[in-house]
Amino acid sequence: MIFRIAWHYDLGKGPIGYTGPMTEPSARPGPLARAQVFGIDTRTRREVALFGGALALGLLVIPLLIWIVGHRTLGPYTHGDNPQGLGPLTLYGDYFAGLAHGWLGYWVVALGPAVLILLTRLWVALMRRMPRD
Repeated sequence: MIFRIAWHYDLGKGPIGYTGPMTEPSARPGPLARAQVFGIDTRTRREVALFGGALALGLLVIPLLIWIVGHRTLGPYTHGDNPQGLGPLTLYGDYFAGLAHGWLGYWVVALGPAVLILLTRLWVALMRRMPRD
């Protein structure tokens, strides 16, 4: 039946619904066609967005939350011998200095969300492989 419809409408030798190229091919592809060649697939985009967001969360949001909770429960943040209470920007300065020095506690905070995602995925994969009774 499908072949009969294709013959009736004279769709040519291509697949059903194929009517040929919409435009004549140019000698040089346009910028959109060139960009699509180097495009990344949807899964890769999702992974980059997920882990990029987790890294941004660990670098920017969690230190701010630590400062807010610490400020409310422990009092103002003081920098070294400076008794004056300082704001979150001073904490960010100390935080990024700790990252630059390679201190483990700072890197745990920075990479914590991404590591948590990886551990959750590992746990789900192991749970799926376990035999069901």
